[in-house]
Amino acid sequence: MESLEKSIGYIFKNKNLLKKALTHTSYAYENHIESNEKLEFLGDSILEFISSKYIYTNYPYLKEGEMTKVRAEVVCEDSLYLVAQKHHFSDFLYLGKSEAASHGELKPTILSDSVEAVIAAIYFDSGLEQAQKFIIENLKEAVEESSKNVGKKDHKTVLQEKLQENGTVHIKYDVIKTSGPDHDKTFTVQVFCNEEPLAIGEGKTKKQAEMKAAEKALQKIK
Repeated sequence: MESLEKSIGYIFKNKNLLKKALTHTSYAYENHIESNEKLEFLGDSILEFISSKYIYTNYPYLKEGEMTKVRAEVVCEDSLYLVAQKHHFSDFLYLGKSEAASHGELKPTILSDSVEAVIAAIYFDSGLEQAQKFIIENLKEAVEESSKNVGKKDHKTVLQEKLQENGTVHIKYDVIKTSGPDHDKTFTVQVFCNEEPLAIGEGKTKKQAEMKAAEKALQKIK
Protein backbone atom coordinates (compact mmCIF):
# COMPACT_ATOMS: atom_id res chain seq x y z
CA MET A 1 0.00 0.00 0.00
CA GLU A 2 2.95 2.36 0.51
CA SER A 3 3.49 2.67 -3.23
CA LEU A 4 -0.17 3.53 -3.71
CA GLU A 5 -0.03 6.17 -0.97
CA LYS A 6 3.05 7.65 -2.61
CA SER A 7 1.29 7.75 -5.97
CA ILE A 8 -1.86 9.49 -4.68
CA GLY A 9 0.17 11.84 -2.52
CA TYR A 10 -1.53 10.98 0.75
CA ILE A 11 -0.37 8.84 3.70
CA PHE A 12 -3.22 7.30 5.69
CA LYS A 13 -3.12 7.43 9.46
CA ASN A 14 -5.71 4.65 9.54
CA LYS A 15 -4.56 2.07 6.97
CA ASN A 16 -7.79 0.10 7.41
CA LEU A 17 -9.69 2.93 5.75
CA LEU A 18 -7.63 2.56 2.61
CA LYS A 19 -8.07 -1.21 2.63
CA LYS A 20 -11.85 -0.84 3.00
CA ALA A 21 -11.92 1.66 0.12
CA LEU A 22 -10.32 -0.97 -2.12
CA THR A 23 -12.50 -3.88 -0.96
CA HIS A 24 -15.01 -4.93 -3.60
CA THR A 25 -18.33 -6.47 -2.57
CA SER A 26 -17.26 -9.87 -3.95
CA TYR A 27 -14.29 -10.03 -1.56
CA ALA A 28 -16.30 -8.63 1.34
CA TYR A 29 -18.98 -11.29 0.88
CA GLU A 30 -16.45 -14.14 0.83
CA ASN A 31 -14.64 -12.87 3.91
CA HIS A 32 -17.62 -11.54 5.91
CA ILE A 33 -16.32 -7.97 6.11
CA GLU A 34 -17.58 -4.57 4.99
CA SER A 35 -17.11 -3.56 1.36
CA ASN A 36 -16.35 -0.12 -0.10
CA GLU A 37 -19.96 0.51 -1.14
CA LYS A 38 -20.81 2.94 1.66
CA LEU A 39 -17.54 4.81 1.19
CA GLU A 40 -18.29 5.01 -2.51
CA PHE A 41 -21.73 6.50 -1.73
CA LEU A 42 -20.19 9.29 0.35
CA GLY A 43 -17.25 9.79 -2.00
CA ASP A 44 -19.63 10.42 -4.88
CA SER A 45 -21.27 13.29 -2.97
CA ILE A 46 -17.92 14.78 -1.89
CA LEU A 47 -16.65 14.58 -5.46
CA GLU A 48 -19.71 16.33 -6.84
CA PHE A 49 -19.54 19.09 -4.21
CA ILE A 50 -15.80 19.76 -4.57
CA SER A 51 -15.87 19.69 -8.37
CA SER A 52 -18.88 22.04 -8.38
CA LYS A 53 -17.11 24.44 -6.03
CA TYR A 54 -13.90 24.29 -8.09
CA ILE A 55 -15.72 25.00 -11.37
CA TYR A 56 -17.77 27.80 -9.78
CA THR A 57 -14.66 29.46 -8.31
CA ASN A 58 -12.24 29.06 -11.22
CA TYR A 59 -14.54 29.45 -14.23
CA PRO A 60 -16.77 32.45 -13.37
CA TYR A 61 -17.54 33.10 -17.05
CA LEU A 62 -19.42 29.81 -17.41
CA LYS A 63 -23.21 29.87 -17.20
CA GLU A 64 -25.10 27.53 -14.88
CA GLY A 65 -25.95 25.08 -17.65
CA GLU A 66 -22.36 25.10 -18.90
CA MET A 67 -21.03 24.40 -15.40
CA THR A 68 -23.41 21.45 -15.17
CA LYS A 69 -22.12 20.06 -18.49
CA VAL A 70 -18.48 20.43 -17.45
CA ARG A 71 -19.14 18.69 -14.13
CA ALA A 72 -21.02 15.86 -15.87
CA GLU A 73 -18.10 15.28 -18.23
CA VAL A 74 -15.54 15.27 -15.43
CA VAL A 75 -17.46 13.43 -12.71
CA CYS A 76 -18.15 10.31 -14.73
CA GLU A 77 -16.98 6.71 -15.01
CA ASP A 78 -14.54 7.37 -17.88
CA SER A 79 -12.83 10.21 -16.06
CA LEU A 80 -12.49 8.35 -12.76
CA TYR A 81 -11.34 5.23 -14.60
CA LEU A 82 -8.39 7.26 -15.93
CA VAL A 83 -7.56 8.39 -12.39
CA ALA A 84 -7.57 4.77 -11.24
CA GLN A 85 -5.31 3.80 -14.15
CA LYS A 86 -2.93 6.65 -13.39
CA HIS A 87 -2.41 5.40 -9.82
CA HIS A 88 -2.50 1.66 -10.68
CA PHE A 89 -5.53 0.97 -8.48
CA SER A 90 -5.95 -2.39 -10.25
CA ASP A 91 -2.85 -3.68 -8.45
CA PHE A 92 -4.37 -3.08 -5.02
CA LEU A 93 -8.04 -4.08 -5.24
CA TYR A 94 -9.42 -6.82 -3.00
CA LEU A 95 -11.62 -8.97 -5.22
CA GLY A 96 -13.54 -12.20 -4.64
CA LYS A 97 -12.37 -15.34 -6.45
CA SER A 98 -14.98 -15.22 -9.22
CA GLU A 99 -14.46 -11.48 -9.81
CA ALA A 100 -10.69 -11.92 -9.89
CA ALA A 101 -11.06 -14.81 -12.34
CA SER A 102 -12.99 -12.55 -14.71
CA HIS A 103 -10.35 -9.79 -14.39
CA GLY A 104 -12.56 -7.50 -12.35
CA GLU A 105 -9.57 -5.31 -11.58
CA LEU A 106 -9.75 -4.08 -15.18
CA LYS A 107 -13.46 -3.22 -15.21
CA PRO A 108 -14.05 0.55 -15.50
CA THR A 109 -17.04 0.44 -13.12
CA ILE A 110 -15.09 -1.27 -10.33
CA LEU A 111 -12.10 1.03 -10.78
CA SER A 112 -14.12 4.26 -10.92
CA ASP A 113 -16.11 3.20 -7.84
CA SER A 114 -12.86 2.59 -5.95
CA VAL A 115 -11.73 6.16 -6.68
CA GLU A 116 -14.91 7.53 -5.08
CA ALA A 117 -14.37 5.22 -2.09
CA VAL A 118 -10.77 6.42 -1.66
CA ILE A 119 -12.00 10.04 -1.69
CA ALA A 120 -14.34 9.25 1.21
CA ALA A 121 -11.58 7.34 3.00
CA ILE A 122 -9.27 10.37 2.79
CA TYR A 123 -12.11 12.54 4.09
CA PHE A 124 -12.63 10.32 7.14
CA ASP A 125 -8.88 10.09 7.75
CA SER A 126 -8.04 13.80 7.52
CA GLY A 127 -11.04 15.91 6.56
CA LEU A 128 -12.37 17.75 3.53
CA GLU A 129 -9.20 19.71 2.72
CA GLN A 130 -7.14 16.62 1.91
CA ALA A 131 -10.00 15.04 -0.05
CA GLN A 132 -10.30 18.27 -2.01
CA LYS A 133 -6.54 18.24 -2.71
CA PHE A 134 -6.76 14.73 -4.17
CA ILE A 135 -9.80 15.58 -6.31
CA ILE A 136 -8.40 18.79 -7.76
CA GLU A 137 -4.95 17.39 -8.46
CA ASN A 138 -6.46 14.52 -10.41
CA LEU A 139 -9.30 16.27 -12.22
CA LYS A 140 -8.21 19.87 -12.86
CA GLU A 141 -6.82 19.04 -16.31
CA ALA A 142 -10.07 17.33 -17.29
CA VAL A 143 -12.04 20.35 -16.04
CA GLU A 144 -9.85 22.70 -18.08
CA GLU A 145 -10.27 20.63 -21.24
CA SER A 146 -14.02 20.34 -20.78
CA SER A 147 -14.40 24.08 -20.12
CA LYS A 148 -12.75 24.84 -23.47
CA ASN A 149 -15.22 22.65 -25.37
CA VAL A 150 -18.41 23.38 -23.45
CA GLY A 151 -21.20 24.49 -25.75
CA LYS A 152 -19.58 22.84 -28.76
CA LYS A 153 -21.05 19.71 -30.31
CA ASP A 154 -18.81 16.69 -29.88
CA HIS A 155 -17.47 14.81 -32.91
CA LYS A 156 -19.90 11.89 -32.52
CA THR A 157 -22.90 14.25 -32.58
CA VAL A 158 -21.59 16.20 -35.58
CA LEU A 159 -20.85 12.97 -37.47
CA GLN A 160 -24.32 11.62 -36.77
CA GLU A 161 -25.95 14.84 -38.00
CA LYS A 162 -23.75 14.87 -41.10
CA LEU A 163 -24.48 11.26 -42.03
CA GLN A 164 -28.22 11.64 -41.45
CA GLU A 165 -28.65 14.74 -43.61
CA ASN A 166 -30.32 12.66 -46.33
CA GLY A 167 -32.13 10.17 -44.14
CA THR A 168 -31.70 7.72 -41.30
CA VAL A 169 -28.54 5.61 -41.26
CA HIS A 170 -27.16 2.99 -38.87
CA ILE A 171 -23.99 4.16 -37.10
CA LYS A 172 -22.06 1.90 -34.76
CA TYR A 173 -18.72 1.90 -32.94
CA ASP A 174 -16.86 -1.36 -32.38
CA VAL A 175 -13.78 -1.99 -30.23
CA ILE A 176 -11.47 -3.86 -32.61
CA LYS A 177 -8.37 -4.03 -30.41
CA THR A 178 -7.02 -3.32 -26.93
CA SER A 179 -3.30 -3.01 -26.25
CA GLY A 180 -0.85 -2.08 -23.52
CA PRO A 181 -0.46 -3.18 -19.90
CA ASP A 182 -3.52 -3.58 -17.67
CA HIS A 183 -2.97 -0.26 -15.90
CA ASP A 184 -2.45 1.69 -19.13
CA LYS A 185 -4.62 0.18 -21.86
CA THR A 186 -5.26 1.73 -25.26
CA PHE A 187 -8.56 1.09 -27.03
CA THR A 188 -8.88 1.00 -30.82
CA VAL A 189 -12.38 1.66 -32.15
CA GLN A 190 -13.76 1.56 -35.68
CA VAL A 191 -16.86 3.51 -36.72
CA PHE A 192 -19.27 2.09 -39.31
CA CYS A 193 -22.13 3.62 -41.27
CA ASN A 194 -24.60 1.07 -42.62
CA GLU A 195 -21.91 -1.60 -42.04
CA GLU A 196 -19.37 0.36 -44.15
CA PRO A 197 -16.15 1.18 -42.24
CA LEU A 198 -15.43 4.90 -42.03
CA ALA A 199 -12.46 5.45 -39.73
CA ILE A 200 -10.43 4.13 -36.80
CA GLY A 201 -9.51 5.98 -33.60
CA GLU A 202 -7.50 5.27 -30.45
CA GLY A 203 -7.86 6.44 -26.86
CA LYS A 204 -7.29 5.54 -23.23
CA THR A 205 -11.03 4.90 -22.81
CA LYS A 206 -13.66 3.59 -25.22
CA LYS A 207 -15.29 7.02 -25.24
CA GLN A 208 -12.04 8.75 -26.21
CA ALA A 209 -11.41 6.20 -28.96
CA GLU A 210 -14.96 6.66 -30.30
CA MET A 211 -14.53 10.43 -30.38
CA LYS A 212 -11.24 10.09 -32.25
CA ALA A 213 -12.79 7.71 -34.78
CA ALA A 214 -15.67 10.14 -35.32
CA GLU A 215 -13.24 13.04 -35.74
CA LYS A 216 -11.26 11.14 -38.40
CA ALA A 217 -14.47 10.13 -40.17
CA LEU A 218 -15.52 13.79 -40.33
CA GLN A 219 -12.16 14.73 -41.83
CA LYS A 220 -12.65 12.13 -44.55
CA ILE A 221 -16.19 13.29 -45.31
CA LYS A 222 -15.13 16.93 -45.52
